[in-house]
Amino acid sequence: MNRDFVLLWQGQLVSQLGNQAFLLGMMYWLMETTGSASLMGMMMMAALLPGVVAGPLGGALADRHSRLGIIVTSDLIRGVAGVAVAAAVFAGSRDTRLVVGLLFASGFLGGLINAAFQPAVAAAIPELVPREKVASANALNQFSLQASILVGQAAGGLLYQWLGAAQLFLFDGATFLFAAASSSFIRLSGAAPRAEKTATRALAAYARDTLDGFRYVRSRSGMALFLGVSAGINFLAMPVIVLLPFYVAETLRSDPAWYGFLLAALGGGSLLGYLLVGWMRLNGARRSRFMMAALLGTASLIASVGTVPHPFVALALFASVGICIGFVNILIMTLIQVTTPEEMRGRTTSLVIAISSAAAPLGMVLGGFLGDATGKNIPAIYIASGLLMLGLVAGAAARPAFRDFLAAD
Repeated sequence: MNRDFVLLWQGQLVSQLGNQAFLLGMMYWLMETTGSASLMGMMMMAALLPGVVAGPLGGALADRHSRLGIIVTSDLIRGVAGVAVAAAVFAGSRDTRLVVGLLFASGFLGGLINAAFQPAVAAAIPELVPREKVASANALNQFSLQASILVGQAAGGLLYQWLGAAQLFLFDGATFLFAAASSSFIRLSGAAPRAEKTATRALAAYARDTLDGFRYVRSRSGMALFLGVSAGINFLAMPVIVLLPFYVAETLRSDPAWYGFLLAALGGGSLLGYLLVGWMRLNGARRSRFMMAALLGTASLIASVGTVPHPFVALALFASVGICIGFVNILIMTLIQVTTPEEMRGRTTSLVIAISSAAAPLGMVLGGFLGDATGKNIPAIYIASGLLMLGLVAGAAARPAFRDFLAAD
């Protein structure tokens, strides 16, 4: 891989370490301080909802303005925000309401920034490497990100016990500042920003660009069905993530380190999935069959997690889910990148991300309320989520349009 891709890659690698530190610190601080599953679900929703709502506009920004500028500025803002939250926690950690408010604000800001950041990165990768290397670049990028997530999650529970939340928040801010510095040295050509003379004209231009993106996505056979399935899967998977600390504490009867271990198993499985994608070189109908098998496998494995009270068996199941997820994510992103014109790539990517993630915030809130309403009956919630997901995927797999989209070249 070339110098510019490596600069992008290393920045994202390090910032993901910090991001996991922030998430672990946030989740366990909330659980220990408030004990509210509902609040945890609402906190995660606050981090995701802005990206879903602003995602289409973020794609238009990525197509109309400097993608490199968006990447650097996004990392810089998140770095400053992380340091600010850490400073406030150090100064007033006894005020629970203040810290909760800061965490909500930081999560909301991060989600809003991510609406432009993700499509900017996805659209920039095909400009940094040759077309035949795009799948490999995606696999390497995601492999490295998951590797850093794996390390962060595996050590996060222990670091929380040793250091506390404030130090983890500070580490998060420092890693994003490093990512901004690394990306600032990238040489990315791309089109010059297309400025409008007035704010009204600028908003109208963004609206036109966004509508063009919707029209393009709608014109691709089977994509709407796929996005609906993705939204449904994300909705049903969110209770599993939101309630995971309670699953570890009450079902597995384990300490916080196991929360990190299970997340690390999920990330480690994704690493293996990325390696398989790079090795197998799937195309056409064969890719379609493998992706449907991975989706069905994900649903079945999640349902199985609810029946398991043993930490090491749960570890194996989470790793298997990760393999399936990693397999699907790389193939779908590569399919979109190489079949979409360069001038539409940001908008298309952002719409895919936004629509497929649209139901996730609702799933987070639902997961939190279900946890409280059922008296933390986590196994029943996990089993129900997996079975509903299985029915959704099986129904879509029976549709020719769905299979044809996954097989497109």
